[in-house]
Amino acid sequence: AIDYLTKIGMDRIHDYEMELANYLRRRLEDVKGVTVLGPPVGTDRAALCAFVCEAVHPSDLGTFLDVEGVAIRAGHHCCQPLHRALGYSHSARASLYFYNTKEDVDNFIKVLEDTLKFFTSLSGDRDEDGEAESSGDDAFVPLF
Repeated sequence: AIDYLTKIGMDRIHDYEMELANYLRRRLEDVKGVTVLGPPVGTDRAALCAFVCEAVHPSDLGTFLDVEGVAIRAGHHCCQPLHRALGYSHSARASLYFYNTKEDVDNFIKVLEDTLKFFTSLSGDRDEDGEAESSGDDAFVPLF
């Protein structure tokens, strides 16, 4: 494994991870109802983003994304003091590595947005025109 990573080049891996991290952060910031936790774009950071969603608990989000083939972490992430300081009990976290691509991030964002639309439709929320965001009972897709 060390030979493999050395052959690629640790500097190349680091630079690519920073590119992916910034791309993930920017894409998450554009998702309605998502609050991204952590350093802003352009800050040297790990290739991950912790975030919270208004519409759904992180554990439920993780379960629904998993069904769609997207793996995230949900929980405390060993940072309960930070969560308390920010006013959250849990968060979700998307993590990347050099084998991930921007297309993986795009897919994650699409599945995340679809999942958030589903949960928002259950709450009976309205869009800017006052229309129900739910398309009715047929919008419900049972998990199991």
